[in-house]
Amino acid sequence: MVANALIDTGAILALLDRTDRWHDACVSAFRELRLPLLTSEAVLTELFHLVGDSRAEMESAWKFVRSGALILGTIEQEELAPVHGLMARYWDRPMNFADATLVYLAKRESLSVVLTVDQADFTTYRIEGKRQFRVLPSKRV
Repeated sequence: MVANALIDTGAILALLDRTDRWHDACVSAFRELRLPLLTSEAVLTELFHLVGDSRAEMESAWKFVRSGALILGTIEQEELAPVHGLMARYWDRPMNFADATLVYLAKRESLSVVLTVDQADFTTYRIEGKRQFRVLPSKRV
């Protein structure tokens, strides 16, 4: 894949919502990254669940998703066991499925940068149990 970084649900929501407290920080970090960013179908499922009930919000999310800013990293059936393993390893956190797919994709695609508002989670998670993520935006809001 050609992506250099991952993007999580919260960051997408912050990019779309000017009233989100993370909006400015995420926009600034997003502008520094080379596109497209890698995400997962689980992240998109969360996005469309959380984006809001109005047609305008849904259409805004679709516009972003289809803009070329994102690439979907598909996870095949045989790759679900390591995703499950990640969720089991971080049971005390707990790690949700969307986060687990991103951590798995980070390993598979040799990525370590993630755009997320879930700073505490992604500073805890490790790629292959060792490497830390570079979490953007770099400052907490």
